[in-house]
Amino acid sequence: MKKKKILFLGESYRADAITWMNGLKEFGDFEIITWELKTPSTGIYNRILRIFEFELAIFKIRKIIKAQQPDMVIAERTTSYGFLAALSGAKPIAIAQQGRTDLWPEKSISLPLKKIIQSYAFKKADLIHSWGPVMTLSMMEANVDMNKVLVLPKGIDLAKFENKNNANPEKICAIVTRSLLPEYRHNVILKAFSVLNQKGLDFVLTIIGDGIQLSKLKDLAKELGIENKVNFTGRIPNTALPKLLQESNIYISMPITEGVSASLFEAMATNCYPIVTDIAGNKSWIKHRKNGQLITADDFEMLADELIWAFENNKLRNEAVLKNRIFVEKNADYNINMKIIANKYHELINTNSPN
Repeated sequence: MKKKKILFLGESYRADAITWMNGLKEFGDFEIITWELKTPSTGIYNRILRIFEFELAIFKIRKIIKAQQPDMVIAERTTSYGFLAALSGAKPIAIAQQGRTDLWPEKSISLPLKKIIQSYAFKKADLIHSWGPVMTLSMMEANVDMNKVLVLPKGIDLAKFENKNNANPEKICAIVTRSLLPEYRHNVILKAFSVLNQKGLDFVLTIIGDGIQLSKLKDLAKELGIENKVNFTGRIPNTALPKLLQESNIYISMPITEGVSASLFEAMATNCYPIVTDIAGNKSWIKHRKNGQLITADDFEMLADELIWAFENNKLRNEAVLKNRIFVEKNADYNINMKIIANKYHELINTNSPN
């Protein structure tokens, strides 16, 4: 039997997108074709070029659809690739909201236009992915037909992210796995560890990943006198991540906005205790001082205090990480969730089939 073909519109290099596509190949036996904008989104000049590229994109996408005859189109971000999928005229289409809302930044001059674009994408979509409950709130505000919404994270591979933790219990072994971008507030984390250093607490801080803030953050670590205790790994293969999480006893993530974080699930799966920002995307999964800790955004002093509290309350941490593993097994197992998503796609293709 001929494989069903899916056209994926989105940034195919992102770990999130790779998980999505690999799951569809593995559990749906789909063939995946990809298309994405080529111009980077950094810098004013590139942004202008990207707008021109976006305006011409629909012609390229329709050309690919005509040549490749995909059985379905899927796209990430309701205000960009999701809109292009809606314009393509293909059936069926599935679009995914990536953040708590894709209408970001919230004070952007282009917000009214983004709302119109998003509304069109929502109306045209046959299936809308909400990777977690927090995303449904903005969908309901936008009067989306909630019968079209599938609330389910893609999940993580629990065989890779095993619950074997061998971190040194005698000191804080903290890990950060988010891209080195301003919205992830690595500077707040470094300042908190500077407070710990001044108080004479022993720690090692591992910062994984790459991004535009790397040199600034290295300079800040030096300025704060903690560069010998901070390990910037740069970009690493995803296969190396589980071991590094298993060697850490505390996971830290301080974004100012969050949708559904696979990084948080990975930490929870590997018995790494989470300390994260007190925002809606994290509150769906973390209850303060129950199975992790919630920190006010940009408050490095609070983060320092809560890190000390977490380290001193070893018994609570040990109980919390066991609960977190069970939670992830139940709610974010890639093998279960991606099978559901792949089956849903086959159903949509069959429903829209001319035969």
